[in-house]
Amino acid sequence: MAVPSPLYGVFDYRWKQHLPIIPGSRVLVPFGRRSVTGVVVDEIEQSSVPESKLRAVHKVFDTEPVLPPDIMNLLQWASRYYHHPLGEVLSSALPVLLRRGKACELAEQEFYRWLPTTSDTEHQKGGAVQQQLIACLRERKGQAVPAANLRLISPRWRASLKALIERGWVGVEQVSQLPSNTAIGEAPNLLAEQADAVDKIHKCLGKFQGFLLKGVTGSGKTEVYLRCIEEASARGLQSLVLVPEISLTPQLMSRFEHRLSGCLVSLHSGLNDTERLQNWVCAAKGHADVVIGTRSSILAPMPKLGLIVVDEEHDGSLKQQDGFRYHARDLAMMRARDMSCPVVLGTATPSFESLNNVRAGRLVELPLRQRAGDAVPPTLALVDIRRRKLIEGMSDRLMDHIKSHLEDDGQALVFINRRGFAPTLLCNDCGAAADCRRCDAHMTVHVRTNQLRCHHCGSERQMPVVCDSCASENLDRVGYGTERIADALVEAFPDVRVARIDRDSTRRKGALEKQLDRAISGEARILVGTQMLAKGHHFPKLTLVCILDADRGLFGTDFRSLEHMGQLIVQVAGRAGRESRAGTVLIQTRNPDNPMLQTLVKEGYEPFANVAMDDRKMAELPPFSFMALVRAEAVDAREAHAFLLQVAESLELHKAGTLDVMGPAPAPMERLGGRFRAQLLLQSNKRSTLNDSLFRLSTGIDQLPGARKCRWSIDVDPVDLF
Repeated sequence: MAVPSPLYGVFDYRWKQHLPIIPGSRVLVPFGRRSVTGVVVDEIEQSSVPESKLRAVHKVFDTEPVLPPDIMNLLQWASRYYHHPLGEVLSSALPVLLRRGKACELAEQEFYRWLPTTSDTEHQKGGAVQQQLIACLRERKGQAVPAANLRLISPRWRASLKALIERGWVGVEQVSQLPSNTAIGEAPNLLAEQADAVDKIHKCLGKFQGFLLKGVTGSGKTEVYLRCIEEASARGLQSLVLVPEISLTPQLMSRFEHRLSGCLVSLHSGLNDTERLQNWVCAAKGHADVVIGTRSSILAPMPKLGLIVVDEEHDGSLKQQDGFRYHARDLAMMRARDMSCPVVLGTATPSFESLNNVRAGRLVELPLRQRAGDAVPPTLALVDIRRRKLIEGMSDRLMDHIKSHLEDDGQALVFINRRGFAPTLLCNDCGAAADCRRCDAHMTVHVRTNQLRCHHCGSERQMPVVCDSCASENLDRVGYGTERIADALVEAFPDVRVARIDRDSTRRKGALEKQLDRAISGEARILVGTQMLAKGHHFPKLTLVCILDADRGLFGTDFRSLEHMGQLIVQVAGRAGRESRAGTVLIQTRNPDNPMLQTLVKEGYEPFANVAMDDRKMAELPPFSFMALVRAEAVDAREAHAFLLQVAESLELHKAGTLDVMGPAPAPMERLGGRFRAQLLLQSNKRSTLNDSLFRLSTGIDQLPGARKCRWSIDVDPVDLF
């Protein structure tokens, strides 16, 4: 039996039920002083635990496995590879309600359908929410729309919909299975490279093959996905599409619903527990033809799985950063191999790991070099801001370009990957900064709420009137964030609508969709945002992209900083000029002569990546070596450090092959949330050496003297060293 606990291994229980023992099914078992939901792993005839100490299973929830054999095999492999307790791995694959013992079945859900019985003139009556509901329902042309879609429109959607139902404009249906979608959109003609990519993927349906769909931004990667999914559905196969961000899911879902017939469901954290369970069960029972979701979707059962697509495969959001620290892209490769189906990794800026896999022949590269339609690649240029006066972080040249594009009926995006008004509140008299009391970080200034907020632990406090150190009133807000940039642009262009899109401005349900609608329609002429706008979005009227503070990636402490900088710049730049009008990208920098920046701007991402990968190879860094981090945190920094010293000694004692053990050392941000963090870096040029050493470590790490005095974790293939 595997139970959700930090203990490695499985536990033996006595089976008293008059039911067959089914691996992958859920049971209620006693564990310590409480009862927990465990998952049956296997049946044994004899236990090493004495009969008198063997506890009995309380209750059996399932008569068939909720985690079928293929998922059980994948999760057991993942538990070994990531050296994480099997019980927690299996539990993380289940929706919350299944962990609580709810039935694994489809319940009745509400769906709404537009009933075209009245004139368009009558439909124009009513408030803004009603009009949005009418537009959403009419757009589906008589198809049933789930309540989850309407909930995104407004928190008051139900009251507004009630009036439409009473008028007889909208019908309500209760169904226990999600209805099939009917495609209403037409497929565009494919370019030659798109057609070649589709053909090669089609030929591999029914067998395992990994593809890297490397297409410049706007080259029509999504259209390739759609054609391959259509073919898979025609053969009776299910398709799984992974996206890195929840913000991409509703847009992609909408586009897929316009083009694909069949049952489409989404899986992401924006759904409530009931919706998530229903969509998960729909996938697990084979009803869903297409599942679109974030990283945890890779763990959802799909009995007829025939195609896996990983969109924006380079994105760090595909890596789980706490608990079971898996990478969805790597699990997708393993699952595709086990299910004998193709996996397509799509991106404009491939991760260095994927580029190395192409070189090694593990992935087949499918290039898309041409933008779809009449669109042409944007022109990139560096803006030297040394010795130039800045207007709230923006140069005069930048402001002139924004004005010029607005006058030419264009749309501008100002990108700065930092939210809030200013990153630091500084005393001009004594030099003290307003620091977080729980982290080694400055508090960020948020003018709208008159607060200081830590973006690491979430703590907040009111904006001080005087300095905490010297009581001076001479406080200065230093640096720039999206809030400050947006205010400056509103002041500079008072007659132009500015939309700010970041985590703060889109917190409320439906806020992101509204802001994106304003951006796509062109109602908002200037967009200000963070990396939420960097990928997957199509703004047809956007002609200018301005990137502020591009230099941060040049001097990062993480060895991946340069890679992430190049990917972010190219992704943001790709938002410009996606229709017939040409796009311009201006990158502000104080290092215009930096050779890597010059290579990226003049030659593109691939030459940039080749140079950076050569540097990685010389330094023997991933993907040319293999790495893991053992992290520890404690209230006392000495305890975390002492524990990692014990880990290091254990590794040296049982080291297998060539393994470099570096540290322990404080984490780049040592104090986070009131706890001190330290880390031990393990590196080897052989994967087997690293795995063998970690296996030996994981079997005895909880017995080390310092293990009970701190929290610790093992992170295999870390995407950052933070």
